Amino acid sequence: MEDMFRVGVIANTHGVRGEVKVFPTTDDPLRYKKLKEVLLDTKEGYRKLEIASTRFFKNLVIVKFKGIDNINDIEKYKGHDLYVTRENAVPLEEGEYYLADIIDATVVTEEGETFGRLKDVLETGANLVFVVDHEGKEVLLPVIPDCVKEVNATDGIVTVHIMEGLL
Repeated sequence: MEDMFRVGVIANTHGVRGEVKVFPTTDDPLRYKKLKEVLLDTKEGYRKLEIASTRFFKNLVIVKFKGIDNINDIEKYKGHDLYVTRENAVPLEEGEYYLADIIDATVVTEEGETFGRLKDVLETGANLVFVVDHEGKEVLLPVIPDCVKEVNATDGIVTVHIMEGLL
């Protein structure tokens, strides 16, 4: 299980007072309103940053961190990732799971036969798509009720129905 989840990438600076433009990598960018701290991947380790303020501009979040009041203090972190710990992640509802928790899950058919291993999850406009390594080839499975029957993140098992035309 992952202990940290990426919630954004510092895209650029904003002004000269240390604000940054963050490209959110979370499914709900409005979560930044409630977020109190993030971990900045400095490439040499993680630095805890307290969020002083946030506002939204187009598809970006403008973030001001406490103690960073100058563009020179933050400019070197352009392109770096921002993370939250599992404890600070958005709480899950019944039946929900974090995508990071099912990567490398075993994918089985409804008949109980091992189909492959879940390699990645693609986010499309319509639905998620599971990328499954099946006999050395990538198979794309849409995450829709007709195809993905059950996801058990605790045991690392995804049960699927292989629809006609997917192989």
